[in-house]
Amino acid sequence: MIDDTHDPSRRSWVESANQPGCDFPIQNLPLGVFVPPGHATPRIGVAIGDAVLDVSEWLPGDSLNVYFSFTSSERADLRKRFVRLLEAGAPRRELYRMDECRQELPARVGDYTDFYASIHHATNVGRLFRPDNPLLPNYKHVPIAYHGRASSIVVSGTAIRRPSGQLGEGKFGPTQELDYEVEIGFFVGPGNRLGEPIPICEARSHVAGVCLVNDWSARDIQRWEYQPLGPFLAKSFATSISPWVVTMQALAPFRIPAFARP
Repeated sequence: MIDDTHDPSRRSWVESANQPGCDFPIQNLPLGVFVPPGHATPRIGVAIGDAVLDVSEWLPGDSLNVYFSFTSSERADLRKRFVRLLEAGAPRRELYRMDECRQELPARVGDYTDFYASIHHATNVGRLFRPDNPLLPNYKHVPIAYHGRASSIVVSGTAIRRPSGQLGEGKFGPTQELDYEVEIGFFVGPGNRLGEPIPICEARSHVAGVCLVNDWSARDIQRWEYQPLGPFLAKSFATSISPWVVTMQALAPFRIPAFARP
């Protein structure tokens, strides 16, 4: 998956993208949905330095769902096109200042699953509820997850209201233990038909990109309601996600082996 688009010496005609420590150099080029100043209609853009390039010519619409439906090779070809548009020496195009744009949710999320993916995190959280037995036996054998509420996903920066709920038998009120977990979210596509599993050997090609996730939690409500069927209102009142989706192609140079396990 590594090609000339990952060359660390490559530079852009967008000067801010060449600064040391820049989050959005030409080797990254994450995708998102934004509303330019003076406009009302969302469109798809690419982040470059401190600016946004409108790429609706190649990705029309107001969500990245169409991008997620592409094959991995189609997504890679599109990345190469954007690099060619923004590399040093290419004709300059109109850009929008990122801090003057309104950023929207990057996708229409019809459904999502929250995975308990880190054994270290699962152990730490387990200690909150089961100090003597933090990690249940099935954790090391099957994917542990629950379905979230897609309707309460909001873009990063959206204000979150402290939820109220049951804090114990006969107790109701606003949570006193509002918590958050920084997580990684994966956008997947093209997808599969109901009842037709995706083979593990093909899974990588269905992962289109990643975003940051803030999994809000009301721990005191969760402690009361999570047994026997798991999280419910304590975890479904809000989930924040970053507006920019980093493509899997951009992350290719940073892949490392998983840690050894029995």
